[in-house]
Amino acid sequence: MDASIRAGVAIYNAGEYHAAHDAWEESWLALGDGTDDERFLHGLIQFTAAVYHARTRNWSGATGLAESAGDYLAGLPSPYRGVDLDPVRRALVALAADPEVIERRRPPPLRYEGHVLALDDLRFEAAAVAARVLAEADGYDAAPIERAITFAREEIEGGERTLFTTTLMEFVTADATRSLVYRRLADHVERREREYADVDGLFEE
Repeated sequence: MDASIRAGVAIYNAGEYHAAHDAWEESWLALGDGTDDERFLHGLIQFTAAVYHARTRNWSGATGLAESAGDYLAGLPSPYRGVDLDPVRRALVALAADPEVIERRRPPPLRYEGHVLALDDLRFEAAAVAARVLAEADGYDAAPIERAITFAREEIEGGERTLFTTTLMEFVTADATRSLVYRRLADHVERREREYADVDGLFEE
């Protein structure tokens, strides 16, 4: 769950407000209703949705989600699981009262353990979550990403941080060049799978 929290925070801070909730959704759906963790993730998901709706001028959607998110986050300590909730709650009050505030000032950054977490701050497991989310948000085929994550874990278990870990991190942190990095990553995956197939063929002979 912590990797998902960090990934969503960094994605949100990168301005991907709509995509951020995808990092939290799987963990949220696995939780029992009404637990503190469930309220926390539900509140963050609705907060990012409220920001997204306000930025797309869906004022009624923004105010409804802001009010609901505030209810979910009410009473939780701040920070909660490393996330500073007080600025979030203040932003939700402002959005609920006047969603057009989003056109006058940017939504507050999310702070994790006191820092405005960026995509290039993520460690591997959180970066893997972010890679999946950003690939889906940008419409890339998920299969090469999943294979690259598997190969990267093999590298890490072998005590290395080389080809796949580096290229996955580049994919996560790239913006305008993400499509180029994706193609390079997909090429690396295809070559590695051919190498594995060649080895398997040797043992079958």
